[in-house]
Amino acid sequence: MSPATLDQLVRNLREHPSIRSKLAIGAATNLLGIGANSAGQPGDDAAVLPRDDGTFDLFAGEGFIPAFVNDDPWFAGWCGVMVNLSDIAAMGGRAIGVLDQVWAPNAVSAQPLLEGLRDAAAAYDVPILGGHTNFAAAERNLAVSILGRARALISSFAARPGDILVMAADMQGDYRNYDNFFAAGSRSPTQLKANLEILPTLSELQLVCAGKDISQGGIVGTALMLAECSGVGIDIAIDRLAPPSGVGVERWLRTFPSFGYLLAVPPHRVEAVSTRFQAHDIWAGPIGEIVAGSSVRLRAGEAASLFWDHARAPYLNLPLKSVQHA
Repeated sequence: MSPATLDQLVRNLREHPSIRSKLAIGAATNLLGIGANSAGQPGDDAAVLPRDDGTFDLFAGEGFIPAFVNDDPWFAGWCGVMVNLSDIAAMGGRAIGVLDQVWAPNAVSAQPLLEGLRDAAAAYDVPILGGHTNFAAAERNLAVSILGRARALISSFAARPGDILVMAADMQGDYRNYDNFFAAGSRSPTQLKANLEILPTLSELQLVCAGKDISQGGIVGTALMLAECSGVGIDIAIDRLAPPSGVGVERWLRTFPSFGYLLAVPPHRVEAVSTRFQAHDIWAGPIGEIVAGSSVRLRAGEAASLFWDHARAPYLNLPLKSVQHA
């Protein structure tokens, strides 16, 4: 890839709505007067609530774009469970149960949405504990919350210069609605549950302590959030990416996979971490490096292009903890 082509790729990604949508996080948290030092540690994939026994309660939630919910209500319901489970796993945790908040004009229009929630809960074997229902709304809307627990954390705030950026993603699937890559639909319930168990196992074995679930901001947006939380820079080598067959690099970099994670891993543990995923037919391997500074860059061969400098233009814009790297 030529330097000019790489620069254009970076510009396209920087201006894409799914990546820029994360800028709303900082606007909301600033209005609420909370930051990374607040209770729950905002900036992570789930709120962290320490317990007296040394373990952690994890609490997370997702709200969905109305256009997405109304375009594909069953898939929205499924995603309501799936994405919350991914957030808990990304923290090194296991889910306890979910609560749903459903709005619809009537019970008939709510049916596919509720069926998606039901089907995903059954597939992942996580209980729906209750929630809120409104059948007098102008259109369908959905929000889902989840409670989990972890013995050891994978944190957005623990990446260090010298770590290797490892990506893990399920490549078995296809796109369904926008840039959502639906791998979960091709996996059995046994596989889905086994795949989610990889993350807490890695955390408890102390193989990984830093990382994030690849969110709606895709690989680049998630890498930027990880970099800003940890006070580091990240170089992503796009030549190391392996998009699913027929998928271009630009789309893959902004894709939300139904199972995808970025992990900051010490070099001597990269093989052990990657092997854990590969044993479950999950693609995993190094795609970059954690570096000093505040720049997230894309590299192609000898060419490099700045995607974002979070020190100059904060992305999450959370008042950060003091970060010191040895």
